[in-house]
Amino acid sequence: MIRLRLQGREKGRGGMALAGFVVFVSACDSGAGRSSRSGANSGAASGAAGMTPSSGIGSGMLPPSTSGSTMPASSGLPGSGSAGSGSVAAGTGNDGGSPSSDSAVSADGYDGLGTAAMSGNASDSGAGRLDGALGPDGAYSYGGVGATTPFTSYEAEAGVLGGGATVSSLTSPPTTQYSSPELEASGHAYVRLGATGQYVQWANATGGNVTAINVRYSIPDAPAGGGIVATLNLYVNGQFRQVLTVNSKQTWIYEGNNNYNDNDQDPADGDPRVFFDEVHTFLTGAVVAPGDIIGLRKDATNTADYYDIDVVDLEAPAPPLTQPDGSLSIASYGAVADSPSMNSTGAIQNCIDAAQSSGKSVWIPQGTFYLNGTTGLSAAGIIIEGAGMWYSTIYRNVPLPNSVGLAATFSVTSCTVRNFATDSNAISRASVDGAGGAMDTTGANWMADGIWTQHTESGFWASGTGGTVQNCRLTAIWADGCNLNNVSLTGTQGSNLTARNNFVRGTGDDAIAINSVDYNGNQHYTPMADVTVENNTSIAPWGGKGVAIYGGSGHIVRNNYMSDTARYIGLGIGKFGVNGSDLTSGTVTGNVVVRGGGNAYVQNQPALHIGNGGDGQGVGIVENVHVTGNTVVDALYNGVGFSTSAGIVFENNTVDAPGLNGIVISPPFYPAPTGSATISDNTVTALRAGTSAFENLSAGFMATLAGNNW
Repeated sequence: MIRLRLQGREKGRGGMALAGFVVFVSACDSGAGRSSRSGANSGAASGAAGMTPSSGIGSGMLPPSTSGSTMPASSGLPGSGSAGSGSVAAGTGNDGGSPSSDSAVSADGYDGLGTAAMSGNASDSGAGRLDGALGPDGAYSYGGVGATTPFTSYEAEAGVLGGGATVSSLTSPPTTQYSSPELEASGHAYVRLGATGQYVQWANATGGNVTAINVRYSIPDAPAGGGIVATLNLYVNGQFRQVLTVNSKQTWIYEGNNNYNDNDQDPADGDPRVFFDEVHTFLTGAVVAPGDIIGLRKDATNTADYYDIDVVDLEAPAPPLTQPDGSLSIASYGAVADSPSMNSTGAIQNCIDAAQSSGKSVWIPQGTFYLNGTTGLSAAGIIIEGAGMWYSTIYRNVPLPNSVGLAATFSVTSCTVRNFATDSNAISRASVDGAGGAMDTTGANWMADGIWTQHTESGFWASGTGGTVQNCRLTAIWADGCNLNNVSLTGTQGSNLTARNNFVRGTGDDAIAINSVDYNGNQHYTPMADVTVENNTSIAPWGGKGVAIYGGSGHIVRNNYMSDTARYIGLGIGKFGVNGSDLTSGTVTGNVVVRGGGNAYVQNQPALHIGNGGDGQGVGIVENVHVTGNTVVDALYNGVGFSTSAGIVFENNTVDAPGLNGIVISPPFYPAPTGSATISDNTVTALRAGTSAFENLSAGFMATLAGNNW
């Protein structure tokens, strides 16, 4: 297919409304028009299909794990200890032109925008401000907002540091359009392990035993691009426990030399982005009991120059599910687990076909099953289920560079899919680099439940009626996490769709979106209606919004938690581009936006935006939306921005400690020559010197103010 590079933010999937000021069309999927990469990098890409993930490891393109290897020659971590010397040294930080950061801060916090997230429970900084904290249930949450997860997240900057480990954090909003590790980290901060003996550790405060870990980390690229493979040692109570295998083969995109928002992988071009990946594995040996100390340490055997640790998730996954009676196992049709050289595509499709004709369900046993090639799987009207997201994985392994268009790993109509993981070897969001969607869905009353997706172009790209995405994890995704739309597959409508209780972190486009398309060429679509997005958590999207509403009517977006956007608006309420549907009604309530906004295209984007033009096209209608009871904390720039919109009710919202102003009508790049809103009973607190709680910069936008506290 033809990809679109947009001056503005791009959407690379077919059927998506376009955005931006200027549209450049290039045949990127055939390899033409892409920026060149070095010969060494091309060779790495060509050979990438032969690199595979180890069983139980969620980071793609890895050789088998070396867990349980020889204990390194070290004295171990302290079972409990102080934060090293009590202060940390200056960090090595960023590429030129990156946002301001500072490593000379206390080991348990950061002196930036807001305060550092604390592990284990929500905490208060003493001024009624949100810390970007982690609730007792493990969700990034504020008063019950966000997803309830089976894991507990611990920010690295809130851990105990030793051996000279340093915290690097964002200390001021970016002044350029480019990225940095600080901007892309959750909490806008991370810990660097840059020398032998440096470590970060946390006490298990989950209240239960821990048997598995997920680590969000960054290690350097190879000098010529293409990434490296390395190891990092894990300790429990000061004793070496096991080796984690990590890699940078699915990170590091470069934007210098006119490659902004593109997929260039040549380090010589500079201005990098996409720093963090995630790896998950079961812990060897005894369980990590409550109060035990779990740590990550760079030892002499860990040869990457540095390890930037963002956050760890601690968990005790439930035992694997067993095969339901009457189901058909893909193994019975010839699929082979944990054999990277074995292409199981045909066997799995044969099992699906048999299930469809017999009215039975499809069972994915424990293990990783490989789809080696460019063909995906398709199904209609059946159940496809596995032993659990920690146990059953479908891994797409595309020969690179790829020269053909890629359908999704699963193209499913009116199906239920549940309890397994999907992954791929994609090295950018372009199909030449192996990117295809994980799950394209349409039909009626479909369900996706308990799916964990990584490294695909999108997690869910879903249309139809009465469908639900729930209890899923979407981490390290190249583009959208969960995109509910009216164009996926053969769909022409999207109504009564729901996304609830999903955890999304590290997406290259919108973490969660309602995406109503009006037309593509001569094809017109029914505007989306009555979509619900509730109790989801969206963390650190490096290339999109936390939650976005693009057109339609009757939508409800409530009780979602979103934080740490690297470039864009945190919560967007509008339409998408010239061919997106108008937004004619909706309710947005009870959401929390922390450290939202960004400086893509040097636009000082607000944390919460209402109106058209949110993606560069100031056209179309946004009207009759009730925005009530939301909280915006530590916005990088303006807390709330209005562009052209009418009949907006904005009431009982709180904006706390914005980087610039509290609420602004017609800020730069978001014009509002006309419009109307009732703005009542809102609170703006902790303003910085020289900023304003409210500004109306438009002579044509009628704002009715009443009962506000500022």
